Amino acid sequence: MANTKVAIIAANGSLFDAYKVFNVASAAAASDAEVGIFFTFEGLNLIHKEGHKNLPLPEGKEHFQEGFQKANVPSIEELVGIAQEMDVKLIACQMTMDVMSLEKEDFVEGIEVGGAASFIEYAKDANISLTF
Repeated sequence: MANTKVAIIAANGSLFDAYKVFNVASAAAASDAEVGIFFTFEGLNLIHKEGHKNLPLPEGKEHFQEGFQKANVPSIEELVGIAQEMDVKLIACQMTMDVMSLEKEDFVEGIEVGGAASFIEYAKDANISLTF
């Protein structure tokens, strides 16, 4: 997938959303695609220093927690690190951060902060665009 560019918008903040976002991003990056994720609203929890350690499961799906552990599925904290090691670009939405009174320091190391225009600039020539 060399020369493939993937643009992902992460707007939701459950554990399921996090697994979808980071599994797709990591799979694309492992295929030599350039990958950028734009985190906005609840999606910011996926890269928040504390928030991504305690993401909620959808109501009635609590039994999945045991399944994740039995299957040795990496934690979201580990998946964030793997994505960063694979040069996945993590972009936090400046407007949402302002609305929620969050600072860059509230998030994991190595993120970028940008507005929607920054993401549009990144995504304008993406081959694949996804929203979770």
